[in-house]
Amino acid sequence: MARIAGIDLPNSKKLYIALRYIYGIGPFVSNEIINELNLNATKKVKDLTEEEVNKISSLISKNLKVEGDLRREIQSNIKRLIEIGSYRGIRHRRNLPVRGQRTKTNGRTRRGKRKTVGSGKSSFLKNKK
Repeated sequence: MARIAGIDLPNSKKLYIALRYIYGIGPFVSNEIINELNLNATKKVKDLTEEEVNKISSLISKNLKVEGDLRREIQSNIKRLIEIGSYRGIRHRRNLPVRGQRTKTNGRTRRGKRKTVGSGKSSFLKNKK
């Protein structure tokens, strides 16, 4: 099992797919790495030599911000937006969609489970009599 940037890449996957398991590496960056090192993209991870794994690892560590560093940077950016009180920071603080999506009918993923409001009034009046 190849270990790159603190992540164990799955042996059964092809290289261009397996590199995407690293946080911060998507399809485009994965292909860029493979092309720069002249590797076979369809080669399985278990078939990689130790030298090829070292090349990939050194390229990623030199040129890219991945995993913990990237996560830390993103969190600090969000924290900064919240502290300066920007519109996006307020949306983050309230757990609402940040990028302009509508929330009247959709947005359940970000807003969480529905909380029904106003249904307790009728039962309150019945108990009062």
